[in-house]
Amino acid sequence: MTDLATMTTPASATDKEAPVEPSQEDSSQEASEETNGGRADRPQPARESNIDAIVAYFESGITQTSGELGIELEHILVHDDLRPVTYSEPHGTQWVLRQLQPDFPQATYDPEGDLLGVARPGEAVTLEPAAQLELSAGPFSRLADAEASFLGFERTLERILGPVGERVLTTGYHPTAQAASMELIPKRRYQFMNMYLGAKDLYGPCMMRGSASTQVSIDYTSTADCLRKLRLAFALVPVLSLICDNAPVFEGAKRERKLVRTAIWQHVDEDRCGLVPDVLDPDFDLRRYAAYILDAPAILVPCRKEQWCYSDRTFGAIYAERTMTRAEVEHAVSMFFTDVRLKTYVEIRPADAMSIPYVIAYAALIKGLFYDPASLDALDRLFASVRRPDFEEAKDALMASGYDAVVYGKPAAALCDEVVAIAQRGLDDADRTFLEPLAQLVARRVTLADLAEAEQERAR
Repeated sequence: MTDLATMTTPASATDKEAPVEPSQEDSSQEASEETNGGRADRPQPARESNIDAIVAYFESGITQTSGELGIELEHILVHDDLRPVTYSEPHGTQWVLRQLQPDFPQATYDPEGDLLGVARPGEAVTLEPAAQLELSAGPFSRLADAEASFLGFERTLERILGPVGERVLTTGYHPTAQAASMELIPKRRYQFMNMYLGAKDLYGPCMMRGSASTQVSIDYTSTADCLRKLRLAFALVPVLSLICDNAPVFEGAKRERKLVRTAIWQHVDEDRCGLVPDVLDPDFDLRRYAAYILDAPAILVPCRKEQWCYSDRTFGAIYAERTMTRAEVEHAVSMFFTDVRLKTYVEIRPADAMSIPYVIAYAALIKGLFYDPASLDALDRLFASVRRPDFEEAKDALMASGYDAVVYGKPAAALCDEVVAIAQRGLDDADRTFLEPLAQLVARRVTLADLAEAEQERAR
């Protein structure tokens, strides 16, 4: 896995990107050109060099030593009565970050002095838009080390939160609050994204404020290995979403369908979410991925005057006259929230936030599927014919019927059994034991959301 300085800045729906140099365009010029709209209709002399720059960024992640995992888990903080914990309240998440600082001495502040994150070697704690607390950790070659890292962090949180009547939840959506009622943290980036995504489709604010996820990142050893893992990870997204479904509530009420976060992501922004166009096609390459990035509205660009400025022009139009720097490429890539995202590693994003045993089981599942040559061959055979219509139909079927659905022409339950069996064969004896919590759920044809829903019914 890439070094932690890179590993701990990806992955959530609205990400914490590395610092970006201000655009060479003055912010007043940027503002005056906003009316040109999203898709570029003017020449882009630097387009090919920008495609080259993005491809070079992806290829810089190629490593000869594969097998490590990066893991990110978003936590929802609540009061004991399940009300949201905000950033600015007396014992809010800014206060929590301050309590963590003695153990996480590297601090990140915004220009106004607001504390937005803390870190130490191997672990970084950052905030999502409505003060969800994310731990990004790794890279890990041993699942036991990953388990120790996340368990240790949650024990620390419990010691901090318990005395002030707060606690931490790991679930896919906030259990009581509606997104519109939840306070955004004081981060300019999130203000612009909330405005843009709120106007774009139904559920942008729900994704930003109410949801929480688990993400696992993997390495690649060549361009071909990168494209193979990217394609297979996308094909697996519906299956992984079912296995890791952990959102029994949406907007303060009982869910109306399964896979709540899948439904949310379908109504955020089709320009930058879901499936990368043509990624399931056998002839897909990194230049097509780069062109996809250049052709989407930027939303945000760095500027001297305000740190971040709003832009609805495409990245290709913004950088039409010059080649993007690496920092500008990193920022552009961070503004895409596809189900699987390529940076200098493959970031697999569909799982809901879950409790630690299931997070580590999910990491074991990903390790067994993607770091064993025989597993990759088996996945190639299993998903050889999957294309975009199959992918979208699978999501819809699973939201409606869960394990009773038909996915890629097979019963979903049988397909999940196959995926778990492939992973089990790809793991050694020590790591295979970590997979058991999720393997048992699959064997029972039940999800964490189903179990929570049943418990809520019994409590009524």
